[in-house]
Amino acid sequence: MAAVVALALSGCNTTAPVDAIQIDRSQGTEENIASLTEVIRRNPSDPEGYNVRGAAYGRSGQFRNAMDDFNRAIQLSPSFYQAYANRALIHRSMGNVAEAANDYNRALQINPRYDVAFIGRGNLYRQAGRNSEAMNDYNRAINLDTTDPRAFHNRGLIKQLQGRHAEAIEDFSSAISLAPNSPEPYNGRGISYVALNDDENAFSDFNRAIELDQQVAESWANQALIYERRGDKAKARRSYARAAQLDPKYGPAIDGLARVR
Repeated sequence: MAAVVALALSGCNTTAPVDAIQIDRSQGTEENIASLTEVIRRNPSDPEGYNVRGAAYGRSGQFRNAMDDFNRAIQLSPSFYQAYANRALIHRSMGNVAEAANDYNRALQINPRYDVAFIGRGNLYRQAGRNSEAMNDYNRAINLDTTDPRAFHNRGLIKQLQGRHAEAIEDFSSAISLAPNSPEPYNGRGISYVALNDDENAFSDFNRAIELDQQVAESWANQALIYERRGDKAKARRSYARAAQLDPKYGPAIDGLARVR
């Protein structure tokens, strides 16, 4: 059982609603972009128009167009700290980590109370394994009374890795209160419940994560873990198989299938 718990916890540092852009192709439809472009045409010197269109390009996966718009917004208004943070997210999505860090730092120089930039920079630190610095940034955002669930969720992940599961559960619960329809904090909280041998609450959280989004491999593998701990290998096998079907490279699902066959 200890080995199974350790295996579940080993995967938790990849759990995140973190910073990655969720691609929504509808944001980049010709009609939507045309509408935003018309706003810019009427007010070509307004940086907000470029910022809004850049966000639409970014959410639709058109990163180069997004970058051009954020560059233009910053050119028109060098103190536009929101545009720096938006550009940082595009840099991160394109793999330009150093540039993303520079933009978050610039946003914070302009506005030292900008919670979004603290969370974004914290995510860069966490991705690099610099958990102490990441924790500091999440704490700063939370102390600013942020309503962004990422701050609580990602701080919870760090506490989880440190074995501070009761505190992690509190953070995941805060994230859930702010984003009740997101499966990630349910998975995170469930893993900490598993570590505390509270399988009933863990199972409830994993099932809720599946209800919210049936396309997340992690949720199915986590549900399978509880079935496995209960000795129900048939149900565990089905859930692990579903996870592996959704993500054939997902290690916990592959390893779980090997154990219950």
